[in-house]
Amino acid sequence: MSEQQANNPLHGITLEQIVKSLLEHYAWEGLGERIKIRCFNSDPSVKSSLKFLRKTPWARKKVEDLYLATQKNVWKR
Repeated sequence: MSEQQANNPLHGITLEQIVKSLLEHYAWEGLGERIKIRCFNSDPSVKSSLKFLRKTPWARKKVEDLYLATQKNVWKR
């Protein structure tokens, strides 16, 4: 395992797992409020969100950052 991956908290977690986890926690409405992107606010679906996020690095980064922050808060409990 490379040093870079050893320090990556998202290593082994798929984008689909991240989106589904955030959906369980926030639902579409909550995601749309936190991250202002159309795929969360206009006729949202996991499939369309994944398609958009895979093509749009800045949006994917926001989703990953929200996931990490959410997990950090869950682990504190």
